[in-house]
Amino acid sequence: MTSKRPYSAGLAALAVGMFAATAAYAEPTVNKGDNAWLMTSTVLVLLMTIPGLALFYGGMVRSKNMLSVLMQVFYTVCVAIILWALYGYSLAFTGGSDFIGGFSKAFLAGVTTDSKAATFSVDANVSELVYICFQMTFAAITPALIVGAFAERTRFAAVALFIPLWLTLIYFPIAHMVWYWAGPDAIDAAAKALAAATDDASKATAQAALDAVNADAGWVFKKGAIDFAGGTVVHINAGIAGLVGALLIGKRTGYGKELMSPHSLTMSMIGASLLWVGWFGFNAGSNLEATGGAGLAMTNSFVATAAAALSWMFAEWMIKGHPSVLGAISGAVAGLVAVTPAAGFSGPMGAIVLGLVVGVVCLFFCTVVKNALGYDDSLDVFGVHCIGGIVGALGTGILVNPALGGTGIMDYAAGKIADYDMVAQLIAQSWGVGTTLVWSGIGSAILYKVVDVIVGLRATVEVEREGLDVVEHTERAYNM
Repeated sequence: MTSKRPYSAGLAALAVGMFAATAAYAEPTVNKGDNAWLMTSTVLVLLMTIPGLALFYGGMVRSKNMLSVLMQVFYTVCVAIILWALYGYSLAFTGGSDFIGGFSKAFLAGVTTDSKAATFSVDANVSELVYICFQMTFAAITPALIVGAFAERTRFAAVALFIPLWLTLIYFPIAHMVWYWAGPDAIDAAAKALAAATDDASKATAQAALDAVNADAGWVFKKGAIDFAGGTVVHINAGIAGLVGALLIGKRTGYGKELMSPHSLTMSMIGASLLWVGWFGFNAGSNLEATGGAGLAMTNSFVATAAAALSWMFAEWMIKGHPSVLGAISGAVAGLVAVTPAAGFSGPMGAIVLGLVVGVVCLFFCTVVKNALGYDDSLDVFGVHCIGGIVGALGTGILVNPALGGTGIMDYAAGKIADYDMVAQLIAQSWGVGTTLVWSGIGSAILYKVVDVIVGLRATVEVEREGLDVVEHTERAYNM
């Protein structure tokens, strides 16, 4: 059984109730250190988005559109937080079907200061409210990534409508499909009940209970795909949605004919640096426990990012004859994206190789492929996040191999690391990548069309020329 984002399910209680006489069961406890680490990580992920992502994106657009980008990112965070509390958490992290959860936790029903969520260790829970807030920040940053693809020509009213629709119909289902499972406590309890069964009838009943626990998971999770911190759920998901939006909305007025260089690489450098700092909450926090696993994710987030920044920079230096600040910080973000699904599974040397590879691959897509196809992905959301996410997701399937320094994948029913099969794992990873591309790609296209009919996606040529800041928000980022 693979692992990610556990949530304590009622099936554990079912199994325990059946076999209480033969299998002892202790109520999971909350570790205060894990709680503290997860709260810290939650704040770090918010830092990634506001101000990190907002400044990174804002610095890369023209000065007349700086505020529009800041506003779109800030709005996205706010609306995602509210929707997550109302029904997003319930749809993503409760049982229901392979593709979406139910409404049993809508409006945070039943969530108290005493309720718990599972981690990756048996009998090591965290407070459910802390877990909810941690996952809330992931729901906030993912759609915020999308707005960079169609920056500088999209109406704010369109963004305001598209984001809640996309969260509801794309993000919440993908999060459920990839990350929802019964959790180690449920599997452990059912496995112990099976081991304690003494006759054929009780063994059959116990086996059925274990099978039910294992079946209580999302579609992609049951395929065996692993995604430590969001290569599919966050980056491929947002990246393909961004590309679809860029294609449907069309190119910026004057694209390819007028200079559209970043107005403040200083701001972008600050934003990228804040992204890197905040990403430790994103990756190391996804371990859910303040253990050596978090230390591994932290180490990988250091080395893969540095390797990708250097890889992009030196490749650009050789090709164009100069190293650029924009290239170095873009490479760093690409490295962070790629190591996200692998952070807790790869060894540090594998993470360095992953960073070196993704820096060159993303540079190729952001220059050669983008120029050849002629699409206007304003801030390279597809080239960095979708492509970087794909490289990372598939790379994770290789780097998790214990023979390459990876951690292997825990089989909670057997209580040991499962045997590694590269072909099987790459097929499982491909299921995750393919499902996300199809669900988000097609679903996003439909949503863009719906939004266009209702409020209109594209700003007029006159508004583009004047700048979205003044026309849409009646404000300027800078006093002239």
